[in-house]
This record gives sequence, C-alpha cells and structure tokens, in this order.
Amino acid sequence: MSLLNSALRRLFDLLLLPFQSLPAAVGLVVVSLLAAVGMLWAFKRTSNQAGIEAAKRRIHAGIFEIRLFNDSFRQIWRAQAGILRANLTYLRYSLVPMLFILPPLVFVVAQLQFQYAYAQPAAGDRTVLEATFAPGWEKAGTVPASASGKPRATLELPAGLVAETPALWIPSQRTLSWRLRVEQPGDQTIGIRIGDRLYEKSFDGSRPLERRSPVRPGRSWLDQFVYPAERPLPSDGVLDRVTVDLEPAAVALPGWTVREMAGVPAWMTVFFLLSIVFAFALRRRFGVTF
Repeated sequence: MSLLNSALRRLFDLLLLPFQSLPAAVGLVVVSLLAAVGMLWAFKRTSNQAGIEAAKRRIHAGIFEIRLFNDSFRQIWRAQAGILRANLTYLRYSLVPMLFILPPLVFVVAQLQFQYAYAQPAAGDRTVLEATFAPGWEKAGTVPASASGKPRATLELPAGLVAETPALWIPSQRTLSWRLRVEQPGDQTIGIRIGDRLYEKSFDGSRPLERRSPVRPGRSWLDQFVYPAERPLPSDGVLDRVTVDLEPAAVALPGWTVREMAGVPAWMTVFFLLSIVFAFALRRRFGVTF
C-alpha cells in the first residue's frame, strides 16, 4: 500500500501542477472532464449496451401499456410486473461496469481529497497537534516517562509555528496534544522528538492548492488507504498516528461558493456534479446508453 500511495502521490502532484496557482474550480473542471471521459470509456467497454437498450425499451413499453389500458386492472398489474422485471435486468447490466469503474475511482477520490479538501493555513489560525501512541508503547522501554506515566516528548517547531500550550496527556486515548498558532504560513514540517526518535508531520501552507493531510498514518493498512497523502510513520516506532486540525476548503464557482455540507467536502460536491454533467453531455459522442 505504501508503494502504491507513493506512486499515486507523484502522479497526481504532476497532473495538478499546472493548476496550483489557479482557482480550485479550474482544476476541478479539468479533472471532472477527464473522469467523465474515463468512466464513459469503461462503461462502454464493460457493459452490455444492447441489453441495456432492450431493457429500457421494455420499461417504456410497460409505461405506454399502463396509459393505454388504464381501465383494465389486470393489464395494469401485468405491465407493472413487466416494468419491474425490466428494471431488475437494467440494474444487473448497469452494475457490471461499476465493478470496473468504482475501484480506480476510489483511488482518484482519495488523492483529490488531499489536494482540494483543506484550506490554506493563514496567519493567526490555531490548530491542535495530536500524537497517538501505539498500544503497548510503555512496554518497549524506549520512551522516557514521568512518575505519573506521561511520556516525555519535545516539539521541534519551524519558524512560523508557536506552541501555545504544554503537552496534554490523555491516557485513555494514548494521546499527547498541543495547541499551535500559525504566525507565518509556509511549507513546514513539525517534529516530535520522543527518546532518540524524531517523528515528523507536514503542515504546508505556501500555496492555496497543495497536498495537505490531517493525518500521518501508522502501520495500519486501513489508515494508509484512507490517508494516502503522506508516507506512513516508521513501523518500529512508538507512534500510531500524528494528526493536525485543518479547516475545510470552499470552492468558488460563478455565483455560488460551495462549502462543506453534512460532512461532504465542497470539492467532492463540485467534482461529482460536473462529472455527471460531462458524462451526460458526452454520452452520445462515445456511443454510450445509460
């Protein structure tokens, strides 16, 4: 998973490089168009187009039959049963290409999430840095701790970041937390020194469009899949993950500023809406029927 994520990071950094100085909407329009073209191509190659067209004709025929024989209860029930069977057939034919489209789409969405979902930190912003220790960290004997059992850790902050609080230890969650203040945004790396090991977390803010992640994952395969924007923490270390709070980014469209709604990032709303619009607009050119 680590090697795959590394390759995808390089690929998407390269693809989105021309859009770094442009509004987020510009890059999302291009990416949505490419995604729509890719999905149309895959749908045409992997679906039974003739079967889908036939199922749609049966559905339309059933609707016309209901309208034509609306005074016959028996005919209406027969037509509705035929429509139901045709719908099930249509769904079966439509689900097959989804098996080929959804897996690569998941990786695309995961990469775009960390390019477009989080806002550029600004001077005066505050964030919480949290280091979560791996289960059984105290048994390793490599972490200095106080008499109360609180692990000792030292922050190594770059110029432009200031710690406003000492470390807060929450034993039940195995976490050390600090509140930080941004004095000067930039491409920064936060260091957490524990014993003789240094654990780092990126905190980039020099450009509006830049790869940012709230989590640097640990050894968990699932964490690396969900948070692919940074390489994982050392597998032999005592930390399970390092997180920072990042503000959600908005996407400015002509006449409409899209913001995060019900936990759905603004970029994702724009991306899927545009992808659907492009897919329907180009379906005839690709010879695709839905």
